[in-house]
Amino acid sequence: MSKQNLKPPRGTRDLYPEDHRFREWLFGHFRDTAHKFAFEEVDAPIVEHAELFMRKAGEEIVDQLYHFEIHDRHLALRPEMTPSIARMVMARAGGLRFPIRWFTVSQNWRYERMSRGRKREHFQWNMDIYGEPTVAAEAELIAAILTMIDAVGLARGDVKVRLNSRSLLEDSLRAGILKQRPEAFEPLCVVIDKIEKIGPDKVVDMLVDPTGEIRLEATEARDVVQMLSLSSLDDAVNAAPKGSDAGAELQRLWRLLEAYGIEDRVVFDASVVRGLAYYTGVVFEAFDTRGDLRSICGGGRYDRLTETLGGQSIPAAGFGFGDVVIGELLSDMNCLPDLKRRLDDVVYAFSEDERGSAIEVANHLRGLGRSVELILGTPKLKRVIADADRDGASSLWLLGPHEVSRGVAKQRVLESGVENEVEIANFAVPNGTP
Repeated sequence: MSKQNLKPPRGTRDLYPEDHRFREWLFGHFRDTAHKFAFEEVDAPIVEHAELFMRKAGEEIVDQLYHFEIHDRHLALRPEMTPSIARMVMARAGGLRFPIRWFTVSQNWRYERMSRGRKREHFQWNMDIYGEPTVAAEAELIAAILTMIDAVGLARGDVKVRLNSRSLLEDSLRAGILKQRPEAFEPLCVVIDKIEKIGPDKVVDMLVDPTGEIRLEATEARDVVQMLSLSSLDDAVNAAPKGSDAGAELQRLWRLLEAYGIEDRVVFDASVVRGLAYYTGVVFEAFDTRGDLRSICGGGRYDRLTETLGGQSIPAAGFGFGDVVIGELLSDMNCLPDLKRRLDDVVYAFSEDERGSAIEVANHLRGLGRSVELILGTPKLKRVIADADRDGASSLWLLGPHEVSRGVAKQRVLESGVENEVEIANFAVPNGTP
C-alpha cells in the first residue's frame, strides 16, 4: 500500500487505545444520562432504504447521502438516526405503550464539507420521546442535554441552549410574506439555517435568487432576516399573528425550564430553525458560549415525521448530540479526562520453566474479574516494573524458580512496595489489594 492509503478515508477516524478510552468514557456519560431520565436504548441497521432519508429530510442532507444500488435495491448509510427511529415506531405502533422514551448511540455518515468539529463519519447520541404532544417533552430533553454537559465537567456557563419555534416563524411568514406561497417555507428554513455560517447578506442573496425555490423580493428577504434578529421571546410573541398559539407554547416551555432550574442556561434566538425539513414546532441547539465551535447538539419537535413516511401522525420530539464537537470543546476547556488503560495486575514469569505457574495465577485473577496482563515473553524485570507502573497496574505478580519451587507467587503492590506471598493452589488476593 502507498503511504497515503495507510490513512483512513478522508473524514473518518482510526481509534487507537487512548482514543477509544475517551469514546467509551463519553458514551458512558451518554448512557448514564439517558438512564437517569428513564430512557431505553434501541438500535437500527446502519444501512437503510435510501427513500427513508429522501422523503422529508431536506435537500442538503439528501445531497450528502452515501447511497448505492445493489440487486435492484437503493440503499444508504444512515446520515442520522431520527428517521430510523420513526420507522421502528411505525413498525410496532399498534403494540407500543405511549409515550415511549428511547435513546441511541449510533454511527452516522454524511458526505459534507469538513471543518473543525465536522467529519463525514461520526457517532451521535439521540434521545427521542414519542406520544407526548406537549412541551413537557422538549423541557425534559433540554434538561437531559444540560445534565450531560454538567456530567462531563464543563462549567455551568460554558454551554447554553438556543431556543425557538418553527411554528412561530411559519405562522408569521404564512400570514404575510409567504401567504401566496406557503410551500416555500421549508426550503426557506434550509437557507436561513445557514445564517451563522454564511452571514445575513448571503442569506438575502439566496432568498432572492431567481433560479432558487424561494424567490422573494429583496425587501421581503431583508424583512425575513430582520425577523431572525429578534432575541426577546416577548417581542417574538407580540409579533406573531392573531390565532397563533406557538408563542404561548414557548412561554409554557419557559415556565417548565424554570421549574428545572435551567432557565438561565437557555436563550431565545429567532434564527434557530434547524435545517432538516421534518421539524414542526419547538427547535433548539446547544452551543459553546465562546462561539468558537459549531452547535454541539440540536433537536426539536417533529410531529408529522411518521405521517410523511406513510404512517399515522404521532407527536414526537428529540435531539441528536454528536461526539466530535463535544470532544473539541472538552479539549479547549482543559476538561479532557486522564483515562489510563484499565489494568489491575501484571503477571511475570522469569523463564519458560515458570510459564505454566504464571498462567495458573493469571487464570485465578481473571476468574476474580480482574484485568490481567500476562507477560508473554521474558523481558527484563526492570522494564516490566516500569511498564506496569506507567499503565496504572495495582500489583505485579512475580514467578521465579524460588517461588514456583515452593508453590507460591510473589505479589508486589506497586503503590506501596509491600510484598506478599500467595499460595497458588489455594489462591486468594490478600486483603488490602487495590
